[in-house]
Amino acid sequence: MTFAVHGLPVARGIAIGRAVLVVSSRIDVAHYFIKPEEVDTEIDRVRTARNAVADELAKLQTNVALMGPNDAPHELAALLEVHQMLLQDEALTGGVKHWITERLYNAEWALTTQLEIIARQFDEMEDEYLRERKADLEQVVERLLHRMQGTAAVLAPSPPRRKRSASEDDDDPTAGDGIDVPLVLIAHDLSPADMLQFKKSVFAGFVTDVGGRTSHTAIVARSMDIPAVVGARTASQLVRQDDWVIIDGDAGVVIVDPSPIILAEYGFKQRQGDLERGRLARLRHKPAVTLDGQRVELLANIEMPEDTVGAVKAGAVGVGLFRSEFLFMGRESQRQTRLPDEEEQYQAYKRAVEGMQGMPVTIRTIDVGADKPIDGKAASKQEHLNPALGLRAIRWSLADPAMFLTQLRAILRAAAHGEIHLLIPMLAHASEIRQTLSLIDFARTELDSRGAVYGNVKLGAMIEIPAAALTLKTFLKYFDFLSIGTNDLIQYTLAIDRADEAVAHLYDPAHPAVLKLVADTIAECRRQGKGVAVCGEMAGDVAFTRLLLGLGLRSFSMHPSRILAVKQEVLRADTGKLEAWAKSVLESDDPAAALAG
Repeated sequence: MTFAVHGLPVARGIAIGRAVLVVSSRIDVAHYFIKPEEVDTEIDRVRTARNAVADELAKLQTNVALMGPNDAPHELAALLEVHQMLLQDEALTGGVKHWITERLYNAEWALTTQLEIIARQFDEMEDEYLRERKADLEQVVERLLHRMQGTAAVLAPSPPRRKRSASEDDDDPTAGDGIDVPLVLIAHDLSPADMLQFKKSVFAGFVTDVGGRTSHTAIVARSMDIPAVVGARTASQLVRQDDWVIIDGDAGVVIVDPSPIILAEYGFKQRQGDLERGRLARLRHKPAVTLDGQRVELLANIEMPEDTVGAVKAGAVGVGLFRSEFLFMGRESQRQTRLPDEEEQYQAYKRAVEGMQGMPVTIRTIDVGADKPIDGKAASKQEHLNPALGLRAIRWSLADPAMFLTQLRAILRAAAHGEIHLLIPMLAHASEIRQTLSLIDFARTELDSRGAVYGNVKLGAMIEIPAAALTLKTFLKYFDFLSIGTNDLIQYTLAIDRADEAVAHLYDPAHPAVLKLVADTIAECRRQGKGVAVCGEMAGDVAFTRLLLGLGLRSFSMHPSRILAVKQEVLRADTGKLEAWAKSVLESDDPAAALAG
């Protein structure tokens, strides 16, 4: 039966494919594709874990048998027997083997996938006693997962896919089911580290139950340039493994088990989107200059050094935001040390500089906390009542000066290979600015004492806290440029948790207070002859391009996938005419309506 689930559109386009469910577990589970030659190894890992758990249960059964009835009631022995039966059940073991062999899932992913399928079968049983056995099954799988912890295989790239034959219908995505089938990811939530792993994979789109338009999961999805819907509430419970799913990233709609007519309609929309991207691609080499001759910088936001390939391909003239925290994420699943050392960071920043082929690279120092925990910090949401207002970004760095100095030394060394701008996030106090600059100087002194080669960097600050936007003159005494992080600026100005879908409707980039802070920051930088950019999601939203140009902005930093669409708006704009219009938008009681008009 066809049904639709509604959420928030965060990455545009249409995706059609089979559902792959990532099930939440009480322990962290890695999800990645293995190589065909690793299939037997993964099956052996499951078999080894199963045998070990079986031995554990057998020992428990022996101990229970030696106890008296008061110490070990009959129900306990019966429960252990049920666990042994579930452990050996062909529905579990055969299903896990299927996912490993046919889909090339790693062992842990295969286990949780099969758990979800069997658990739903238990939920549908009429007998209450049998329904309650689902909890026993979950406990058995948890035992298996614990046994496999620390033995995860090395992360592999996307699996080899068998191609369709020439005789199969390219217009029908369901044709040749099982052969080169497109996959879409369905999950309750995905961490940024998960997204980085899936970034190397084959998914055509994804859906999550939670999240907002500017949560970092959504941001990474846009950088992958695949359709995505977040805040879909119960999608991971309603969609079943292998269901056919359409993701409408424009409307924020997920259609499950679509009819042939609906499939045909969305297949047409998908092809139209491909044609539009083809038309935009022709603008790649055209300079971003307005009709009245104003040159505009279109820069790229990246998460990893390898993203520079896409940035150059999209026609970016530099990197306006390298989110360095992604170097620190997802390391435990790859059996790496928790934090990258100086040499590893230096090599990463150097690759980014070289990848941009002489164009400038702006590196933001680590910004963790809130919806971006790093390994070992995953419990931060439980430990702090409001992590978005807690120890994050520069506060976290200043609280751990040894870690911060390691990063600063690596960035300074990489600056010897090309133009690097150093960007500091979430500053609000003059004392923080002075402490940060002191540590930068100390990092230089350390490099001098080692005789290490390093380069000069321009220093910049993120304007993402209202307090910073209201004390711009203090900031401009210390920094060469400012970069407006509109995602957090909106969050803090409007008191909205940008990762919470329950208040997502209140997240308003066009709120008069937000626009005033953005406009004042641009104006003050221009007055003082200092550089200013917008690097939040607003920069890549074509609905705001004309307004930002009218306010005097000449530097936009966005996901590479948005550069050509924004460039098209720039090429059609006349900033002389937009200035008066932008002023009228700021003075309007309803800027959103003025923008749409």
